[in-house]
Amino acid sequence: MKLWVTCLAFACVATLASAELFSSMAHLETALYAERDIAVAIQDYIHEEEKRLDKLKKIASDFADHSEAALAGDKNLLANPINAYLYMKRFTLDWDKEVAPNFQSDSESAVHKKIEELKGYLPNYDDLRGAVTALLRLQDTYQLDTNQLAQGRIRSMMAKQMSASDCFEIGKMTYNNDDYYHTTLWMEKAMNLVALEKNRTVQRMDILDYLAFSLYKQGNVERALVLTNELLALLPHHTRAQNNRKYYEKLLEEQRRKQYRRGEDGGEEDKTEEPNKYTERPLDEYRKSDEFQTYESLCRGEDTHDYKLKHKLKCRYVHKNNPRLLLKPAKEEEVYLNPWIVIYHDVVSDKEIDTIKRIATPLLSRATVHNPRTGKLETAEYRVSKSAWLKDGDDPVIHNVNNRISDITGLSMATAEELQIANYGLGGQYEPHFDFARRREPSAFEIKSGNRIATFLTYMTNVDAGGATVFTHIGVKLFPIKGAAAFWYNLYRSGDGIFDTRHAACPVLVGQKWVSNKWIHERGQEFRRPCSVNMDE
Repeated sequence: MKLWVTCLAFACVATLASAELFSSMAHLETALYAERDIAVAIQDYIHEEEKRLDKLKKIASDFADHSEAALAGDKNLLANPINAYLYMKRFTLDWDKEVAPNFQSDSESAVHKKIEELKGYLPNYDDLRGAVTALLRLQDTYQLDTNQLAQGRIRSMMAKQMSASDCFEIGKMTYNNDDYYHTTLWMEKAMNLVALEKNRTVQRMDILDYLAFSLYKQGNVERALVLTNELLALLPHHTRAQNNRKYYEKLLEEQRRKQYRRGEDGGEEDKTEEPNKYTERPLDEYRKSDEFQTYESLCRGEDTHDYKLKHKLKCRYVHKNNPRLLLKPAKEEEVYLNPWIVIYHDVVSDKEIDTIKRIATPLLSRATVHNPRTGKLETAEYRVSKSAWLKDGDDPVIHNVNNRISDITGLSMATAEELQIANYGLGGQYEPHFDFARRREPSAFEIKSGNRIATFLTYMTNVDAGGATVFTHIGVKLFPIKGAAAFWYNLYRSGDGIFDTRHAACPVLVGQKWVSNKWIHERGQEFRRPCSVNMDE
């Protein structure tokens, strides 16, 4: 607008120039007024530019302070799901609203091009959606209170507090996925926060719009009508709200008539009506199962099974007459006897872990699962992590670790899979699964190597909260200990699968989780773990 005024002033001068100013003193005086207006227009333009630059200075200062504090201090800042969500929102929704408009008039400048280039390293809208999905998964799995999450509190750990806008955007995303259960939780919180904000981060009318409809979908028509009336008091000409009000009033009237007729007839309330699916968290049939409920309970650290042989579990040093283990025995801790599950402590050093992570990091890609129907590897929502595969010859450390696994387990690594390194992201998990292939999955593994006879799972980090390995059939839960490894057999000596080894990786609540997996196969173990005709051995 200011630039248009400036151009207009110049246009006036040009028009007067064409009218021969030198031949009329009156016109020369008009030119002086035009000169004054040009000065005002330029000053207005400078003022607007200064305001824009002041805003950019604040943004630059904020970015510098945030990144400096995170890099110099707690590098696990983004390992907190609340901080991670706010960071994703910062460079998507907030960027488009607060930062991008300041460059619209100067899109060809060098600084704008540089920023656009660097934005390739920053979170995008897919990351934002992933962060919200992860936050909701954690909220459900660990039964976290919405109020405490909004305060930045996860158990005893604190993050940045959320604004009304932060809560609103979570609710808006769940609304767009027809998830009215979570929409109501987060819109209610946004409503509470916006009433306390001096500088409102979101308009109350926008919250009312989403919350009223979500409540209606949950069957709370009476409150949906109250909020719709409040919305219409703020926006009397809101067409959709007007139509919704009429519909809600009609529904309530029908409910009253039905109750009245029931009272007249002396009848009881109709209990055959199906429950409203939107009043509970959205779950598919599997996630409503007893196994999934057990999985989540174990993730929360709850005891789901009473193990009566706990008193027989032992800790011991083992060497298996192996020369290397004679010098440094393995520290073995029994966790369960049948199936036999043990923890070996201090199997990898911090230095080895750093080397493995350094080699694996540039190779990480989204972890896949084997589809038993198609025989193909594909990504899945129930496995959220990135993984890399390291060969024995990639580094002497990898070679040494593989040899150590062979020494401790007494099994050959000749047909074992490469060392898999997995890094779990926000809310990273792997829901209940078997490591071995079932008979209906004949193409899962090559015939020459056989099925996965055993698993050696090494924890390469401690995890601040969550991230346990749980066995859903027997109620075992293993919480990550840096440098320790879990070991179990997946197959009986007969070659049949041990179904009680069904296990899962719980969502990482706070912190980082790195693990390495060594899946050991049947071939080459004929004399190390001989077959047996006993089906349970």
